[in-house]
Amino acid sequence: MKIAIFGGSFDPPHIGHEKIIELLFQSLDIDYIVVVPTYLSPFKRNSFLKPHDRLELIKLLFSDNKKIIVSDYEVNCGFAVPTINTLKYLSSKYDLTKVYLVIGDDHLDTLHLWDSYEELKNLVEFVVINRHNKQTIYKSLPLNIDISSSQLRQELDLDYIPTKIKEEVTKYWKKEYKK
Repeated sequence: MKIAIFGGSFDPPHIGHEKIIELLFQSLDIDYIVVVPTYLSPFKRNSFLKPHDRLELIKLLFSDNKKIIVSDYEVNCGFAVPTINTLKYLSSKYDLTKVYLVIGDDHLDTLHLWDSYEELKNLVEFVVINRHNKQTIYKSLPLNIDISSSQLRQELDLDYIPTKIKEEVTKYWKKEYKK
């Protein structure tokens, strides 16, 4: 099975994430995309939305696409999971013949710091979602949407939230900002 692993905080999921999925299906020879919401990114101290809430939003957002597998592995672990562990888990669950690991261009400068980076780069082909036209030695796919989850949280901007999950995200935001 040929897959692309698309992990992230998805805090909250937005239209850029949908566009990345489209771009991956258009650009890569893959059978499935495995979307992996993190419990907590190893490079962050906390998340805005609770891990299980983000997982449910991702499941709802991609529920109509049979070629998208939403993995609850990292969320169910209950701690920040190194990508190598997720790859090993997926390898034990599926017969993987090719794995693309999708990263944002914002991770390029710190990729060498990832847990087991040397092992990881021998097991996957990195695919960089390039919003800022950064130079890279890895396969690069340009994304012409300049939006980030952190920007959406700061501005509480629902315009970039997919219609399918907008109502749920609004509920979470109202609940979180009442505190």
